[in-house]
Amino acid sequence: MSQLDYKTLLLAPVRRIVIKVGSAVLSNRDGLRVGVIDHLADQIEAVLGRGHEVVLVTSGAIAAGRARLGRHGASMAERQAAAATGQIELMRQWAKAFEVRGRTIAQLLLTHQDVAERPRRLNAVHTIRALMAANALPVVNENDTVAVEEIRMGDNDVLSSLVADMIQAELLIILSDVEGVLTGDPRKRADARLIPLITDPEAEMRGLVAESAGPLGSGGMATKLQAARQAARAGISVIIAPGCEPDAIVAATDPVREIGTLVMPAPKRMRSRKHWIAFALRPVGALALDRGAAEALRNRGRSLLASGVREVRGNFRSGDCVSLLDDDDVEFGRGLVNYPAADVLRLKGKQSADIVQVLGYKLADEIVHRDNFVLLNETA
Repeated sequence: MSQLDYKTLLLAPVRRIVIKVGSAVLSNRDGLRVGVIDHLADQIEAVLGRGHEVVLVTSGAIAAGRARLGRHGASMAERQAAAATGQIELMRQWAKAFEVRGRTIAQLLLTHQDVAERPRRLNAVHTIRALMAANALPVVNENDTVAVEEIRMGDNDVLSSLVADMIQAELLIILSDVEGVLTGDPRKRADARLIPLITDPEAEMRGLVAESAGPLGSGGMATKLQAARQAARAGISVIIAPGCEPDAIVAATDPVREIGTLVMPAPKRMRSRKHWIAFALRPVGALALDRGAAEALRNRGRSLLASGVREVRGNFRSGDCVSLLDDDDVEFGRGLVNYPAADVLRLKGKQSADIVQVLGYKLADEIVHRDNFVLLNETA
């Protein structure tokens, strides 16, 4: 089947769409490309006019700020200063573009904590839903002025996939400065060609050559593939399309027009809690397991017991997310740990019946319960 065959099937039930626009589309070294913003607003308004709900995830604050300040430094402080300056200009241009079309926009600046911590995540979801109910357009960007590690999340690609999962969108459109997913880096390979359809993201994306990050944004094709894979695991269709092509958004939402690369959703949607553990949380430590424990978690749906732990890494607390490593030290899963690192260190290699004797208390028989564990290649 072709991209168009699948689009006809996948787009019919689509009600809610997340559209991510990258810095390379919105800006150049002179600042924001106002004409591009106006053209994109026209397309988004057309999609809204067809009854869809839309959340816009926009990059461009750092690029806009650098142009306005006349400074292009790469230090964290200089990037954050550029973001603080450029965010005002970025939102001003989006607001201006939609105001002439009678649409109110609303700004949401998110950090990793806002999508990782459950209460803050739910508050963000409620706010977005209230805005959509009021026919306002939620415009999301990462809060680069306070983020440190998050400023490198990938030009909002990963953030857009997390937002799509949070609001239960059916379609994620990622607009880039390339025509879609290619078989190689076109700057290095003259024979690089477009891949119009990816039906199995887990298998097909492993062999793809990722482009390096460009001078304006922080997200190359590698982060777009990561975002697409995460969204696909949540049962969300993804289209990676050329943002500067006329009517790219309209074409992406049209079942009879082919554009860019369509990434098919996983056949079985990963449960929201497991998707949150796998992709929204960041591991703060790791547990290295013996072969038997890793096999039991991978293939038999078991919980992790203290007897299977061979090494404890990091200083985590009870309830934190940790990486689970097999006997080759390869991460194969993540989970929420029931005991802090110091106590797991005392318990490693011991039986569950010995927990009270060793610690003087017992929270659970398991170090990580199977309900709080996710395989990184799991879809259930």
